[in-house]
Amino acid sequence: MSEAFERAIAAFEPAHWPLAVGFSGGADSTALLAACVARWPGQVVAFHVHHGLQAAADDFERHCGEVCELLGVPLLVHRIDARHSPGDSPEDTARRARYEAIAVMARMDAGRPPIQSIALGHHADDQVETLLLALSRGAGLPGLAAMPAHAVRNGLDLYRPLLAVPSADIREWLATRDLPWIEDPSNGDARYTRNRIRAVLLPALAQAFPQFRATFARSASHAAQAQQLLAELAVQDLEAVGEPPAIEALQALSRARQANVLRHWLMQSHGCAPSAAQLDQLLDQVRACTTRGHRIHLKVAGGFAERRGDRLHWYNAPPSPKT
Repeated sequence: MSEAFERAIAAFEPAHWPLAVGFSGGADSTALLAACVARWPGQVVAFHVHHGLQAAADDFERHCGEVCELLGVPLLVHRIDARHSPGDSPEDTARRARYEAIAVMARMDAGRPPIQSIALGHHADDQVETLLLALSRGAGLPGLAAMPAHAVRNGLDLYRPLLAVPSADIREWLATRDLPWIEDPSNGDARYTRNRIRAVLLPALAQAFPQFRATFARSASHAAQAQQLLAELAVQDLEAVGEPPAIEALQALSRARQANVLRHWLMQSHGCAPSAAQLDQLLDQVRACTTRGHRIHLKVAGGFAERRGDRLHWYNAPPSPKT
């Protein structure tokens, strides 16, 4: 079974060197780090993010240091405060903080060339969990595409070479090596949705659909391809409607294309994403805007969409009464 892991490592080829591996000390990142070090000795660095969320966080860091010493690989550690604000998802907050910490470590002057390539240990089970979480939220194509095998974030190339490899295969490969790993106690905490999916849904899916990891991965890949096409169409439509968008030009598009180009415009120009309800309201107002005096002023994401003359504008604060 561990042949799947070895095939994935053999097929992985970063675009830039040196390579950093995100290293939590768990089984998946330990296997990825060990395999990368064996394949590219002297060209690998380990990145460890100290979240500060558990009493065991210092023990995790100490363990990672010991493993890196065994492997002969440099270890960089960055400490963060990953506590979430009221109303925010603790998992999303920790994930955002983790990627920011990776970017910080990549820029550190450690007497080596800057790091651009980062390998992460997400595997097939993680991909299924991500897809199921997206379905539970009623996500659109970007969410259903789950995690890409390669992405650019904060100017870094992020690679996930193990997305087609089940967790059990990774552990089987690691069991043949004399390397310890740690089990994060929070992985058994049923308060986290992802842990409930792992404990309850994945075993049930394995019993009902033994090939679910591969078939779910294909569905995520189809969603990613469809999303890429929508993004390309949005670029073309935004060129046609202008920035900020001309309302009459928007009205010449179908409602679906209006929604697609407005989402793209809001994200690219203002870094915000409307909720489904907000976007529906905005589309209704664009359709109803047939007279010179028709007013549009709607809450959209963290700001407001408003008609100004013949165009649609977005502001991150309410406009003054005189405007």
